[in-house]
Order: sequence, then structure tokens, then C-alpha cells
Amino acid sequence: MKLGVCYYPEHWSRNDWGDDARSMRELGLSLVRIGEFAWSRIEPFPGQFDWEWLDQALAHLHQEGLQVIMGTPTATPPKWLVDRHPDILPVDEFGHPRRFGSRRHYCFSSQTYRAETKRIVEAIARRYGEHPAIVMWQTDNEFGHHGSDESFSEDAIAAFRKWLEQRYQTIEALNAAWGTVFWSQEYNAFEEVDPPAHCVTEPHPAHRLDWRRFCSDQMCGYNQLQVDIIRRLSPGREVTHNFIGDFYRLDHRNISRSLDVATWDSYPIGLLSESNASDEGKARWLRSGDPDFAAFNHDVFRACAPKWGVMEQQPGPVNWATYNPAPAPGMVRLWTWEAFAHGAEFVSYFRWRQLPFAQEQMHAGLLSADRKAQNAVPEIQRFCDERKRVPAIEASRPDVAILIDYSSLWHHEIQPHGNLDGPLSPARALYSACRRKGWNIDFIFPDSDMSGYKLILVPSVRIIAESTAEKLLSSGAVLLAFALSGSRTESAQTAFGSQRSVLAAAAGVQIDEFESLPPFSDVNLSYDGNTFPIGPWREQLVASGGVHARFSDGAPAWVKQDNVNYVGCLPDRALLSVILDEVADEAGITRFDVGDDFRIRRAGDVHFAFNYGSRPIDLSAVLTDMTSIEWIIGEETIPPFDISVWRKL
Repeated sequence: MKLGVCYYPEHWSRNDWGDDARSMRELGLSLVRIGEFAWSRIEPFPGQFDWEWLDQALAHLHQEGLQVIMGTPTATPPKWLVDRHPDILPVDEFGHPRRFGSRRHYCFSSQTYRAETKRIVEAIARRYGEHPAIVMWQTDNEFGHHGSDESFSEDAIAAFRKWLEQRYQTIEALNAAWGTVFWSQEYNAFEEVDPPAHCVTEPHPAHRLDWRRFCSDQMCGYNQLQVDIIRRLSPGREVTHNFIGDFYRLDHRNISRSLDVATWDSYPIGLLSESNASDEGKARWLRSGDPDFAAFNHDVFRACAPKWGVMEQQPGPVNWATYNPAPAPGMVRLWTWEAFAHGAEFVSYFRWRQLPFAQEQMHAGLLSADRKAQNAVPEIQRFCDERKRVPAIEASRPDVAILIDYSSLWHHEIQPHGNLDGPLSPARALYSACRRKGWNIDFIFPDSDMSGYKLILVPSVRIIAESTAEKLLSSGAVLLAFALSGSRTESAQTAFGSQRSVLAAAAGVQIDEFESLPPFSDVNLSYDGNTFPIGPWREQLVASGGVHARFSDGAPAWVKQDNVNYVGCLPDRALLSVILDEVADEAGITRFDVGDDFRIRRAGDVHFAFNYGSRPIDLSAVLTDMTSIEWIIGEETIPPFDISVWRKL
């Protein structure tokens, strides 16, 4: 269980480097990420490299026994490179270059930039590939951030046409798959196809879906370019990339195939401010973050690669959100422990020292600019003392899994069919409901091993290939699928011509109609003598299986056949809890309601409990069995923003 920090020696006097490294070690840190934004210092002029400063910075870190994660500096090409090759800049949908002056100012499809990337990555990897301090490499920084996932440059257009030709082989196949006969959108050659942008009204949904796939594939290919160089010149070192939380425009599963470690940047309070959560929710979690935000992303990235970690952990107020409150005392420690409870290899804080200039000068660090310890430091010191008592995390397959598919997320964004919260909202709602039941959860992808789970949940996953459906149905798990699951083909066409998905059919359901409803609709759902409001979607189901619940007009709402459940709506919180209770009982899964503030995580016989709320929590009032336990951290009453850890004997 390692702790690390992000450090930028190029921002500080060389006289500070040795003291900074010593202070990092004394705090209990062992990993330091450097270099990911340093191109202009590494190569200040074309072909003229300055390695001396970086050699010295690495020497200071190595002398203190610190291990280094070296970043490739490709997220910030220097001004001289942009002036020499303006074609590397990304282009917006209106044809305007996105100019130099911040970061991520390059196009993934630019052949010029790919050549420059090979050149700079090879130079750095050749210089430091065998350096004894370097244990890991990070490619670039936050692929796709700031809308950089897509570019409409000439190189991107040419690459998109080539990508389409490789996918469909003939233009006739593309026209058939997309259904371009609608609105006379047929093409006579791949050279006629442009990106779906700046149209009079909405572009074709299949066109947009393939554009999303193409943009993701371009990021994957660009990452692979760097990984290949690093593996050749720095053998034995692990490779990672730091992803963005709740970012769905990149297929993390696909890109992680080339990585040893999937890492992400965790800013629970900053991203809560920018989320679509209610004002009530934002007020409640103002200083702790939503209890399920970080855990959701922990479990997503845990499923993507053999190992995972947190590359950037929020240590204080950030600078980029609409509002930037400070974390409550104890939250940095709690976030750190929750990451490790989910199996993180390491947690790295962003950043070591707060910067007194430029865009991020209002972003907190572990130290102020004049090197005074900030509020997170004693919490990290406390964690370092506590971790000696906690055994290594034992990984085991939980009872419950949730299916995620990136093409389905993209289709949700493209054709939401109503005013919905966003592509991740069905999966997020389901994940939070499971966490309130006290469950560990795995995320699975269409290519995952689905055996061994007792319950698999399908949160409105629109595109489910026949092979995926077969794996789900043969898994032996109880299945629970929600409206729209399996309703579209790979080309975004209505599945089987009648919105009848394989999972719906397995539950004994035919879907005759689909509608999205406003909040003031009078349609609700009746179950076990209770009435529940439904979410924004409602399907008209024709049932041959057993009807468990009906809509207020008498039509089937929840149908079950054998071990397959299908619910023709997107339930609200209360209804979702009731449905999960029943399928959990069917699957033989223990359940209990832990409420909103309390979360629990099991790792073998070690139990972690987290209080995200502002009031103490009595564990004996929540958990049914608190006998035969050994306390490791804390006790039965958990103070606000605190944790307890115990071993079940």
C-alpha cells in the first residue's frame, strides 16, 4: 500500500529539490510522478535537449529512496513545435484550430504529431529507460480531457474515412448498416463521408456512434504508439495512464489492454460541484463528496487492467470547479483508505506544493508555495501509522456484478430519448443502490468472464451482442435487466425489428412500444400493495413470463422467467431498493440497508466502514452481527468523516 505525490521540479528553485525529496520520504511517501508537462524544459529548442536539470531532479529523488513514475510530456507540445507544425493543433467542429496557451492542444490523428511523439518519447525512454529510480511510466496525461477526444482536422477526416473502410469494406455495407436511405443520406464512396458535425439538425445516430468509436480508437492507437517505445527501451517497468473520473468518451477497457496499471484522477468534491446532482445532494456532500463517486470509479478501473491505482488524489480545494470548498477534516484520510479497501496499488496526491503562478495557483497542494504543511499532511501521517496494522488486501470475486458497455454509453448520449441525467446515470443509480445494501460490486464488460457471480445487473445497456447475451444467460447468475437493455444493434438500429432484445425474450417479454415521460406524468408502478413513481422511461410489455409488478394502467412492468428478470422502466430509488431486495433473496445474497452516510467494504475477513456524514454512526445499529471481531482501526462508533476497520474472527 504505497503513497505517492505529483511533483514538478521545473517549477521550483533547484535549491529546494533536495529538501522536497527528503520531506516526501519523511512524510511516508515512496512514489513521485514527474515530467508529464515538461517538454519545453526537456527540449527548449528544436533538437536541443537539456537533460541536466532532470538528471539532477532524479538524483535527489533516488538519493532519498523514492521511486519515480516518469510521464511522457506529450500533453503539452511546446510553442516552437506548434509554430513549426500548426497542423498538429486540434480543430473544432466549425473548422477553427484550438490554439496554443493551455494544454492538450494536439490532434490524435495528426501524422506530424505522431512522428513528433515518437521522437520525444524515444529520446526520453532512451535516456531514462534503465534509470534505477524509475519503476513506472505514465503515457501523456488525461486522454480526452477538455474536449480533446475529438478533432475535425484534415488528418482526422482522412483517418475516419480509412477507419470506416476497414470496418465496412464496401460503401454499400456502410449504407445498409447505418440506414442512410433515411433523409437521402446515402454515400457513393468513403471519400464522401465527413465527421458528423455542424449539421442543420441532429446528425445520423449511427454516423455519430461510429465517430465516437473512431475517436476512442484514435486515443487507443496513440497510446499504443508510446507504450511500444517504452517497452522496447525500458523493459521491466510498468506502464500506466491516468484517466478521468466519470469520463465515458474513451473505452477504458480497450485502451487498458496495453497497460499494466489503470490509474485515475480522483477529485470527489470538485467533480461533485460540476455534476448534475441536486442542490440538496451538493449541499449534503459539500465537503466529503458523494459516497459512491470515488468508489464507482475505483471499481471501473479495477476491472480494466491487472492492477489499478489513484494517480491524482484531491488533497484540498481545487481551482477549476464552479465552487471549490475544502474537504472536511478527515476526508483525505478516508478517501485514501477507501481506495486501498478497493485494492489500489497506490494513492498519489496532487500536488506536492501549491503553485504561486499560472492556471493552477488556486489548487491546493500538500504544502503551500512556501513549503508550509497543509491540512492533508497530518491525515497522511495518521494513515501511514495505521497502515502498518492492516493486512494486505485480499481480492475475491463478489456476489454482484454490473455490466458496462461503452458503445451503449455513447448511444445513450446520442439518442437519449428524453431529458435524462446522462449516459452513466443508470449504472450510477444501480451502483449506489447496491452500495446501500452493503455489497461489494464488480464491473464487467462484454468480454469479461461472467461466471461465479450470484447476481448480474444490466442497467439499460442498449447494445448487447448475441455472444454477450449468451454469456449472461449461461453464467448461472440471477439476471436483472432494465428498460432499453439490448434494444439496439451494433449499428444503432432497433434490434430484431421490434425492440425485442435477447434478455427481454429470455424473461418472457416482447416490447411493443417505448416512451419517455415527464416528471408530472401520472404513470406509476404497483408492487406488493405499494405504489412507486417510475423514472423517465416506460416500455409497453407483452408478457408470457410471470408478471411481478404492473404499471398503473395494468400493463406488465416487471416480468420474470426462470432466473431472468426484466423491468420495463428506470426505477426511482425506492422502487430500485425493493427490486434489489427480491432478486438478492432469490440469489441467496445477504442484504441490509446501510443508509446514505455509511459505506462498507469487505476484503476477505477484513471489513472497512466509512462515515461520509457529519454525524457519528453506531455500527451495531446498522450491521446485524458485530460479534467475534478484532478492532484494527477505530471502534463501534464511527465519528463524522472517519473510518473503522476490523477483522472477523
